[in-house]
Amino acid sequence: MKFTWITGTEDQGKLLREFLRDNQQISRRALASIKYKGGHLEVNGREVSVRHPLCAGDKVTLTFPEEPVSEWITPVAIPLAICFEDEHVLVLNKPSFLPTIPTRVDGAASLAGAVLHYYEKVGLKSTFHAVNRLDRNTSGLLLIAKHRYVHDLFSKSMNNEIIKRTYCAIVHGTVLEEEGIISAPIGRKDDSIIEREVRSDGQRAITRFKVLKKFKTATLVQLQLETGRTHQIRVHLSHLGHPIIGDTLYGGEGVFINRQALHSSVLEFQHPFTGDRHVVESKLPEDMEHLMDQLNLEKEG
Repeated sequence: MKFTWITGTEDQGKLLREFLRDNQQISRRALASIKYKGGHLEVNGREVSVRHPLCAGDKVTLTFPEEPVSEWITPVAIPLAICFEDEHVLVLNKPSFLPTIPTRVDGAASLAGAVLHYYEKVGLKSTFHAVNRLDRNTSGLLLIAKHRYVHDLFSKSMNNEIIKRTYCAIVHGTVLEEEGIISAPIGRKDDSIIEREVRSDGQRAITRFKVLKKFKTATLVQLQLETGRTHQIRVHLSHLGHPIIGDTLYGGEGVFINRQALHSSVLEFQHPFTGDRHVVESKLPEDMEHLMDQLNLEKEG
């Protein structure tokens, strides 16, 4: 992966190291990998070190070394639902019951493994870089960085202006407020390595919600994350007294669906290189549509 920049008058006298770190957000680890693992730094076509002084109008070329593929992720031939792709990023529509990364329960089957298999097919030498993650039984949109550099850029700017994540959930009971904000810190439950809970010593967690449709015994809500804590939406909705239908870990019941009725429906992001904003949408999956059909019948009855 190769990148080229032209220095400006403000870069006159800067060391190449400063230009790459401050202007282009290249991490120390990335610079070390370039030096020791086969990458290249060039100024005006001549290979140089990071201590090279720059002049205005210099052509700086950075070539990253090939990324080693994670040995613990097994490539698997699972079809990918690609919603957006360019040379830097992938947006995928993850099905439910597929973990983002491999687990002992699911063996080799994972979205990460499917992505690595896809990379092998198209000849891309990279490993798996998830910008956001979805629980195994949550479906919907997932942002994948195709290389370490773009992953680093996303990681340094994970805020609501750069990446907006919108979800839909079907919850138990009637949510009375049409919209609101759930601000409640989340931490790991003392007696569990998986379960989270609202607790005073937890990490800051904020979720915005808006009611989309009310049924007799349930509500379809839209949710936006302002923070990204583990199980945040599931914990916050349970704390609100409206657990997600099918989310048995947090108080929901499996009614007409065999997983939590939670779907990542809209992903909006600003591209780190082009600056363009992209909005990718995913309609509700069949099992959530079926659940709403059953709830409509219940309402009519």
